Amino acid sequence: MKLIHAIKSAAASLGALAVLSLSTPLCNADPGVTDSTITLGMSAPFSGPNGAYGAEMKEGALAYFSQLNAAGGIGGRKVDLVALDDGYDTERAVSNTRKLINESNAFALMAFYGSSPTTESMKVFAEAKVPLIGTISGASTLRTPVNRYMFHLRASYADETETLVNHLVGLGITHIAVFYQNDGFGKSGLEGVTAALGRHKLKPVAIGSVERNSIQVENAVKDIAKVSPQAVIMVTLYKPTAEFIRQMRKAGQMPQFSTLSPIGADLIVNELGAQQAHGLGISQVMPYPWNDTVPVVRDYQRALQAFAKHKNYSYYGLEGYLNAKLVAEALRRVGKEPTREKLIAALEGGPFELGGYKVAYSSSNHNGSRFVDLTVLSRDGRVLR
Repeated sequence: MKLIHAIKSAAASLGALAVLSLSTPLCNADPGVTDSTITLGMSAPFSGPNGAYGAEMKEGALAYFSQLNAAGGIGGRKVDLVALDDGYDTERAVSNTRKLINESNAFALMAFYGSSPTTESMKVFAEAKVPLIGTISGASTLRTPVNRYMFHLRASYADETETLVNHLVGLGITHIAVFYQNDGFGKSGLEGVTAALGRHKLKPVAIGSVERNSIQVENAVKDIAKVSPQAVIMVTLYKPTAEFIRQMRKAGQMPQFSTLSPIGADLIVNELGAQQAHGLGISQVMPYPWNDTVPVVRDYQRALQAFAKHKNYSYYGLEGYLNAKLVAEALRRVGKEPTREKLIAALEGGPFELGGYKVAYSSSNHNGSRFVDLTVLSRDGRVLR
């Protein structure tokens, strides 16, 4: 009887240890990894004037992780995404970064939003040696010099502005003004437009700006309208962009308006209305999300329908999905005992074929893609290629 009791006690103890191990870190793994989960962290705006951007990104990422976890996760580990709202505020983004690393024990970070918030947050995650994979920013301040812990998914603003300028100049449009947001995002875009124009021996004919999280565009309209430009390249988000276009047209100005991918095509149409948004040119850094001929787009559409129960596809949603897929593919290459150093090595050992969207890094280049597409908004608000 004593022997049977001892065996039962030992079995109970082993069972308890097995249950406990499901929620405890592995001895050789970095924080955020247990034998059943991998925790990732994200900071983006989910509230305020730019909350729609973060919401679409998070939805796309969660759609992928839902799909991934249902299929068994990464080597049997499910991926848990902790997403914190920063309202597109730099101080909140920095605070969120600390919380994700120190309190949520995020193994890695992904899908941060905004040039200035990410630039300041970079000081925190780089010091902690926690990699950030993907951010909604093409700013040069995040790319040069190369930060070992920052991996970019999308093309740079320099890539986008060069494509826009070359297109406009190719159409014979040389009288080009710039309207930009007065922060890292806008300044990087302004630099890109100026450099691209310079290669054609041109300069901006006028420059106007708006403060971040503001729609006070009156001074910019005044400065730009007085030169009657043929085109205006706008390095701004959807609310100030919509207000700027309204006021320019009210002032009798009808230039070719063009803007960069951060605008969010669906958001500017909702804000401005399809008729007013008609003809707006937008550079894009993701595949066209409404055409299912590209494998990753088809997968995104199916995942969004299953997870979110709707078909409101968007560039931001697709980018969130692709960002999550990139992280997952890199984690698969890491193997059974994930560490952050192994993750960095896996990313730098690319390339990654993500279903029609290719990303490649090296130790000296963390710019994953230079893909840029040009689109225009139709009379009924649809994005046309």
